[in-house]
Amino acid sequence: MSRKYFGTDGVRGRVGEAPITPDFVMRLGYAAGLVLAAGQDHAVEHPAVLIGKDTRISGYMLEAALEAGFTAAGVDVVLCGPIPTPAVAYLTRALRLQAGVVLSASHNPYEDNGIKFFSAQGTKLSDAIELAIEAQLDQPMQCMTSRRLGRARRVDDAAGRYIEFCKSTFPNDLDLHGMKIVVDSAHGAAYRVAPKVFHELGAEIVGVGDTPNGFNINDAVGATAPQAMREAVLKSKADCGIALDGDGDRLVMVDAAGEVYDGDRLLYLIARHRMQSAPVGGIGGTLMSNLGFEHALSRLGIPLGRAKVGDRYVLEMIQERGWLLGGENSGHIICLDRHSTGDGIVAALQVLAALRASQESLSEACADLVLYPQKLINIRLSPGFDWANDLNIRAAVKSAEASLAGTGRVLLRPSGTEPLLRVMVEGRDADVVADQAEAIASTIRRAMDRATLNEEA
Repeated sequence: MSRKYFGTDGVRGRVGEAPITPDFVMRLGYAAGLVLAAGQDHAVEHPAVLIGKDTRISGYMLEAALEAGFTAAGVDVVLCGPIPTPAVAYLTRALRLQAGVVLSASHNPYEDNGIKFFSAQGTKLSDAIELAIEAQLDQPMQCMTSRRLGRARRVDDAAGRYIEFCKSTFPNDLDLHGMKIVVDSAHGAAYRVAPKVFHELGAEIVGVGDTPNGFNINDAVGATAPQAMREAVLKSKADCGIALDGDGDRLVMVDAAGEVYDGDRLLYLIARHRMQSAPVGGIGGTLMSNLGFEHALSRLGIPLGRAKVGDRYVLEMIQERGWLLGGENSGHIICLDRHSTGDGIVAALQVLAALRASQESLSEACADLVLYPQKLINIRLSPGFDWANDLNIRAAVKSAEASLAGTGRVLLRPSGTEPLLRVMVEGRDADVVADQAEAIASTIRRAMDRATLNEEA
């Protein structure tokens, strides 16, 4: 059964447009409260959920709506204000709550927002539970009696608890003294906690993207716009730069020379360091993980598993296989021996720990990894356009695969968060890759135009 509201990472969309409206979010909180409460064997009178958010102006409105829905379902609410998504996962476990909820649209602009859930174990909800919540949404909302209503309270030390947790994932015998690090918080949820984590471990911090105003989240800063971090590193002569996204679960870094390191390169560095002390059974990646990354891992004797795009699917795969490490080239990195979910700050600490232990720079630690050229083109899809069954698009894909001659890949996949079709071509020859990606994209656009004309006729 397909999901109606939940995408790759929760429910997401433009604020004020369905489903990101106050009335829907209230009903979502009510439905989730009933489903999550029913699945818990709790000794307390009321189950409880934690609500965190990023710095979008819409967070105030949606937080109030979500709180109303949960309390109407008889669920207590614990509010912790702006805090990274992985902090919600950690605090949900630490406080022994039944679920955690984050109001965030991650790397999207401020006009968007979303709702994502964590289980009592600090993991993303399964497809089955999301389907159960959607089924409950179709039922009438019936408020509990006053005696059975939930309560709401605020946790004042949420940020401090999470800072100490992050620091605990860094080796006790190492520190960051003598390092100058640029920390770009994307004007997002990590703006208060991320600089403190690295500073308290000894680093000199240069802050970027640390003055949110409700409207500037991810605006020319953060993991999706690393140029701001790069410029700050070069200007301040820092040792490296760390860029997070709006909700703090994604990581991109730059070295002292300004070279950008994506999730594949950082995950390779972590895996390479880990195998020096213990076997690394395998690494979880996605359909988008670079072929060069896969080949470099193979030379280390580490297999790469490919899951569907989305860190939840990477997590599910590595849990099933008993692996500890996984991630996406977009910067989601999961270290299950450190945290239950992807965490940009924790991942950065694992990279820095590897560099401090080996006394290497980022470029030295990744010298054996050569990524293949990759061209990604996002095409906005017309509503109802059946791209998967279009014969011209299929022919263009086959032609591109023939041009790559077995040395690359072609991947077409719809976005789980936006009405986009992502066209990815990868191979050893950059010119061939770019030409074939553009050829496929042009074919898709022409096919959409024809479909639109046929509908109008």
